[in-house]
Order: sequence, then structure tokens, then C-alpha cells
Amino acid sequence: MRTPDGQEFLTLNSMRTALAIFGAAWAQFVYAQTDEIQVYDAQIAAPGIFNLTLHDNYTPDGHADPAYPGAIVTRHALNGVPEWAYGVAPWFEAGLYLPLYSIAGNRAVTFNGFKLRALFVEPDAADKRFVYGVNFEFSYNTEHWDQNRYTQEIRPIIGWHLGPWDLIFNPILDNSYKGLSELDFAPSTRLAYNLSKTWTVAAEEYDDFGPLRAFHAGAQQQHQLFGVVDFSGKPWSVEGGVGFGLTSATDRLVLKLILSRDLN
Repeated sequence: MRTPDGQEFLTLNSMRTALAIFGAAWAQFVYAQTDEIQVYDAQIAAPGIFNLTLHDNYTPDGHADPAYPGAIVTRHALNGVPEWAYGVAPWFEAGLYLPLYSIAGNRAVTFNGFKLRALFVEPDAADKRFVYGVNFEFSYNTEHWDQNRYTQEIRPIIGWHLGPWDLIFNPILDNSYKGLSELDFAPSTRLAYNLSKTWTVAAEEYDDFGPLRAFHAGAQQQHQLFGVVDFSGKPWSVEGGVGFGLTSATDRLVLKLILSRDLN
């Protein structure tokens, strides 16, 4: 209804402002989930070798509300994906993640999309003191998994093998194709101690600080600390871990399991 003093304009303008503020606040509190919880150490399949890695993670204690309307609820959700990899060269591994899936309390089994991967590394990284590389992933996402249909991960790899200790850092940038300032900084770090050639214990941290243009406030960032045990056996290698959320924006408890083997 139009009023003589222009209140209609003020009311509409106030509504737009309120919606914008609500949208910004919602964006700050959006919490993401993932199919893959892993720090990359620059080791790849040998040339001509196919490798299969099964990623699964389960959230016993997470957020009970969806991050956005229609999204998968993280609490009691099992997320996973088979990762199919092929060693193309001593410095290059190609990969396909298919199918990405979830079994969540608020819906049946869902298909979440797929990813293509190109991983470039220093050859023979396991035998080097300093290792490096970069991984590129290109994703197609269903709407209940990510609000952006197409996304990309840029994952540099920097690491040191110092006797029985390994220190690996992945300063990841997540790209939703909205400009450089909207790149999301989500690094992961691993400090491992090799008990033997087959057994390793590690602490891993997975963080999400938010977009480069303006990091989220501390309580709105995601920080999760994992205790991890690795077994490098034949034919399967196994990695299991328990993660604890360090902020209110992070799921409180997450379990992860990674199984990997060469197929030829």
C-alpha cells in the first residue's frame, strides 16, 4: 500500500536490507562436509599402475540443521567415494572420484556428483627430504551437496621427511568461479611419526578460514583436529582417524576410514 509520506519505499528498502543481512549471516555460518579427509604427501601410483582408494567418513556428532535449504544434514551422515587413480608418469597421476555418495538421516542414499583430478609431484617423493607438488580437482556437485554446481580445488603440497618424522602442509584454495577474492582458504596439515615401515601415528588438522577477501570471525571458522593411525600393508593400506571440532562452526566428532590398494 502506498502512503503519502513514502513509507512504502522505506518498508521495501528495509526488507531488502534485512534480507541482505540475513543472507550474509547465513553465509558466515555455512558448514561444509566432504567426501575426502586426507592430507596429500606427494606420493603417487607408479607409471602404468591403477590404484583404488575408498574414502568414508561418518559424523556421530554434527550439526542437526542443514547448511542451506535442501542440504544434507551432517549429523549421522556417512559420506564416501571410490577414488580411481592411474600413474601416467613419475611426476603425474590422473584420478576420478565416482560416485560421490551419502547416507544421511534426513534422506535416503544420494548421489553427490563426481570429480576429476590431476596431481603433479616431485618424482620419488617418499625418498626425498623435501617434497612438493600441486593437485587440481574439478567437481560437478548436486544441489544437496554444494550450492555451487561446479567447483575446483587447488592444493599445493609442501613437505619434509625428517628422520622418522613427516611434516606435510596443503595450503588449499577452493574455487567456486566467483573471482580471486572469493577463493576459500582451507588448509590441511599433518605431523606424523613413523613407528616402523608399516605403522604410523599422526596428528592432522583441517581448517577453513573463509574467503580471501575477508576471513570469517574465529568462532565461525572451521577447525578440526584428527588423531590418525596408518598401516601400510599388502594388498591393502589402511588409515583410520577420529576428529574433534575446535569451534562451534565445526562438527564435534567425525570418524574417517581410508582403504587403498593397487589393482595391477
